[in-house]
Amino acid sequence: MNSDRGVVTAFVLGLVLAFVVLAGLAVDSGRLVAAHVTAGDHAENAARAGAQEVTLVRLGWRLVDPRRATATARAYLDAHGLDGDVTANFRGVTVTVRVRQATTLLRLVGIEEREVSSTRTARLVSS
Repeated sequence: MNSDRGVVTAFVLGLVLAFVVLAGLAVDSGRLVAAHVTAGDHAENAARAGAQEVTLVRLGWRLVDPRRATATARAYLDAHGLDGDVTANFRGVTVTVRVRQATTLLRLVGIEEREVSSTRTARLVSS
């Protein structure tokens, strides 16, 4: 009987460790998905704001002013404290937002944070 001592304890310890890792993956994966959605929302809003910088309407043309569109989208990102890239041409604006998301339970295994990014484009539509 003495030779079986400690076997259940090691099994339970392994099982608890596996559950903690799975819980960490579930919780932190959910937070990363939420951060990705939030980054996408901000990228879309910044792109839309930039795409509203339309020029040459009085001449019958509707073109995005790339300089003003870039400045407007960048101002949106700055106002919300976001890091990202903005590119604009005469047809639309593309914004990429990068967000660093801290982990909760995965921090126990050395994963402190992850970076997520999302890119959205707003284009002029002719009517």
